[in-house]
Amino acid sequence: MTISDWIMISAVFLGPIVAVQLTKYLDAKKEKRQRKLDIFKTLMATRSYSTSWDHVMTLNRIDLEFERSNAKEKAVIDSWKQYLDLLGDKTITGEQWGAKRIELLVELLYKMALVLDYDFDKTHIKNSSYSPVAHGNIDAQQTKIREGILDILEGKRNIPMHVTNLSEQG
Repeated sequence: MTISDWIMISAVFLGPIVAVQLTKYLDAKKEKRQRKLDIFKTLMATRSYSTSWDHVMTLNRIDLEFERSNAKEKAVIDSWKQYLDLLGDKTITGEQWGAKRIELLVELLYKMALVLDYDFDKTHIKNSSYSPVAHGNIDAQQTKIREGILDILEGKRNIPMHVTNLSEQG
């Protein structure tokens, strides 16, 4: 047998194995990118609703999916840490905290956009989301209702009652 025969036999046996391994590798790489895309898309879609469950749960997936070994992805994780640090900071006044929160969220989303090859600038990320006034009104009303019910349950407030049409019983 010649060398070309051995090469042919090796190719016949190794070709399918290499093809399967390459396919597995490419699928894993594609899946990893898809998870990062899912995080980015959810955060972009919910950036006006930072207290939504989807937004919060997605934030908590960042350091699971982005890798510290990649410089661009490490920048995402570092931005997430800064944002997380602010979210737990009780020393800043409400207005300052709100402005800083938006700034850090925009920075985080911008760095994710760079990793995922989206051509978004910070102004676009900050200003291009839609949040109806009606949603804000509904949230405010629901908060007021919950607080009122809690006040009643905790004994801080009474339920006003007016008796009308009291019938006389014989």
